[in-house]
Amino acid sequence: MLAQVGGFALLLCAAASCNDFLSELPDNRAEMDAKEKVTKLLTSAYPDINHCLLAEMSSDNTLENTGSAWNSMLLQEQAYRWQDITDTDIDSPSQLWNACYKAIASANHAIAAIEELGLADDMLPQRGEALLCRAYSHFVLVNIFCQHYSETYGDKDFGIPYMEGLETTVAPQYERSTVAEVYRKINADIEEGLPLINDDIYAVPKYHFNRRAACAFAARFNLYYRRYDKVVEYASQALSDNPASLLRSWMTLGALSSGGNIRGNAFISSGEAANFLLISSYSLWARVHGPLHAYERFTHNSRIAYYETCKVVSPWGHPANVHFAAPDFMNTPKVIMLKLSEYFELMDPVNGIGSPHIVLPVFTADETLLCRAEAYAMLKDYDNAVRDMSTFQNAFTRAGTLSREMVNFWGAGEYWTDERPRYYSMAKPTPIKELHPDFEVEAGEQENFIQTLLFMRRVLTIHEGLRWFDTKRYGITIYHYRVDSNDEIVSINDYDALGRRDPRCAIQLPADVIAAGMKPNPR
Repeated sequence: MLAQVGGFALLLCAAASCNDFLSELPDNRAEMDAKEKVTKLLTSAYPDINHCLLAEMSSDNTLENTGSAWNSMLLQEQAYRWQDITDTDIDSPSQLWNACYKAIASANHAIAAIEELGLADDMLPQRGEALLCRAYSHFVLVNIFCQHYSETYGDKDFGIPYMEGLETTVAPQYERSTVAEVYRKINADIEEGLPLINDDIYAVPKYHFNRRAACAFAARFNLYYRRYDKVVEYASQALSDNPASLLRSWMTLGALSSGGNIRGNAFISSGEAANFLLISSYSLWARVHGPLHAYERFTHNSRIAYYETCKVVSPWGHPANVHFAAPDFMNTPKVIMLKLSEYFELMDPVNGIGSPHIVLPVFTADETLLCRAEAYAMLKDYDNAVRDMSTFQNAFTRAGTLSREMVNFWGAGEYWTDERPRYYSMAKPTPIKELHPDFEVEAGEQENFIQTLLFMRRVLTIHEGLRWFDTKRYGITIYHYRVDSNDEIVSINDYDALGRRDPRCAIQLPADVIAAGMKPNPR
């Protein structure tokens, strides 16, 4: 099914490898003549490759460990060093690009089929899901392969092709639109699709764009788009009148055994109220970041954990207050929140051949609540912002209520020393980093709230890739440096830094896409 989406192949693979594909008739598609077929097709409208490895390796959640025992894959190293990535294995830019555009093609196929069937009222929920799916894959693509949306630069920065229909010709040529145009089209698809969503059509709503998931997507999108009133509107719809009842039961989860996949199974359970949307994808990410003696050269290690993330003195006080502990693993330089486990799909039991998967909670109640809190902070509604932050803290930790005074104390960097400049988190514990967005964040209380929220988001979403987008949104300089077995810095050089709007913030397009005629990102 996914291989037969017409001339769109040039975006999916190099021309030299497409001879078999192009020998097919452009319209050789499955005939969508019934609601059940359209509904089934939409299960393939979600990307089956995730962005976690690329984004985490690129972000400040990763450092390089020295020593002959530590190993890595090429994809890790190229992403960590912000190089143009040549690796085409699972989790690579090439695989992500292909997966997203295949998902988009399925969504467009469903939309076309629904229109051919006359846009019957009982097909509107499927149309809504298709529009949300199309918007989501474009959202992933534009945030990985482009600079972050900017009101100043958005109409100039390279975007990605926004596919709104099916191709009926062989070897079409595609142009890159701008980031601003991609955002406008994502917004249009969300605004049209979201009101059509109806949870009643799903057997397991958590694996589809159900109503809460759609609203959570709209909230995050509008946060990145800087439409803060819209963030509050959509996040409030996703969270209802009692957000605390939807947040993850971190105390219960933290009490579970860390052996096997017990915690991981609970974390991605469709019965967990906090999980709004779950997407299964082919991925080695659970092996790369997980408690294995493998891929240990570039990791979220104890240097980061004890100086910047889950092991520092924080708005909730001592790190022991967190219900869901992130343990150090003996003899491996990794500090891990055990939440994304591997699920191996065995295709050949005799030879043990199969494919590794993870299930990613793409949208959750906890992250959506912090989206709303950030929007309130940007709107200077600090009472509502701290209310949401305190609700999150009460679920995530045993520290109790958070106050505006505590946010201002922590967010102002009261824990800083004079030993290191404020832009670089070197004096333990110092998780605050300078913000250089291309929009105004007022010094004082507003910045204190944003600093605190960025820290909360960073700890909450470790291993999930969202920190990379937060650093791009706020122009945070990332330093990648080498540490020894005692977590002491071995070296740091000018080329180890990635600053605001550095061209490398936009991951380079896959080589085969460039070879097919697409303009590459500037370097």
